[in-house]
Amino acid sequence: MRIGILTGGGDCPGLNAVIRAVGRRAFTRGWDALGVREGWRGLVDGIFMPLGPREISGILPRGGTILGTTRTNPYKVEGGVDRVLEHFEREGLDALVAIGGEDTLGVATKLDELGVNVVGVPKTIDNDLSATDYTFGFDTAVNIAMEAIDRLHTTAESHHRTLVVEVMGRHAGWIALHAGIAGGANVILLPERQFDVDQVAGYVEKRFQTQYSPIVVVAEGAQPLEGQMQLHNQELDAFGHVRLGGIGQWLAGQLEQRTGKEARAVVLGHVQRGGTPTAFDRVLATRFGLEAIDAVNEGDFGRMMALRGTDIVRVPLADGTRELKTVPLERYTEAEVFFGS
Repeated sequence: MRIGILTGGGDCPGLNAVIRAVGRRAFTRGWDALGVREGWRGLVDGIFMPLGPREISGILPRGGTILGTTRTNPYKVEGGVDRVLEHFEREGLDALVAIGGEDTLGVATKLDELGVNVVGVPKTIDNDLSATDYTFGFDTAVNIAMEAIDRLHTTAESHHRTLVVEVMGRHAGWIALHAGIAGGANVILLPERQFDVDQVAGYVEKRFQTQYSPIVVVAEGAQPLEGQMQLHNQELDAFGHVRLGGIGQWLAGQLEQRTGKEARAVVLGHVQRGGTPTAFDRVLATRFGLEAIDAVNEGDFGRMMALRGTDIVRVPLADGTRELKTVPLERYTEAEVFFGS
């Protein structure tokens, strides 16, 4: 058999671990593996690379993806889907392992409906796919954010200023919640719940009263109450998402005005995506990759690998992307105990 592998969407720690596991398992079965370059763009434009034992050696601890990635959506490219099918057949592929998040796997779901032999591996640092307990990359992103918050505590206290830390999270605030709790943040703001700037300012002033400086963690998709802020950018990407950014800077300015204390914003941005993956993410990504090849071997296509408890299971691709897993109110209530303290 000849198996194609692609990584789409944002890069993520652990992608190379999946590629390595898929390749290793394929080689032990006597199969060939072909890397699809630049996500779905590789299948649209016919950009490939060989994936042999040499290519996948030593990539386990590397961040990013050796295949490259884009946010190309073949359904938004004229003739894109036909070109995907053409290149799939021309390269003699028997199956495709698509590694990605909501958008990448959404395309995989549509191709499965067209009869393409495809299986999916869930990848997103946002941990917002409802069919799996965890996605690889999330643990690494949380640890990077936590370490940044740890360092920012000391500089905030040295200057007696508020530091607003903006982390990733468009629709789901899992990174903000976990990193904020682990890093001892004094306020955590999520996309799931609009916030009142005056209330946040109250938490900040209360923290200053303890002789310590406040750390506010805000997800990039968090929004204040209606009328307190307007979106700065309405530009959309290929999957129809508004390009986010700026909430941290805006909030720092508002808090400085309301409290009279200096406030600075720190935007972690793509730092959260980079670097070597944690042990948890390496193991989870490896297990996902091994299970993906087993699914191909059994002809169990149209499935996504998922973590349930400690077991790797397979779920329909459509279930993996049907709805986002957002932070429930009770989890946010746990964090509120520490606000302002």
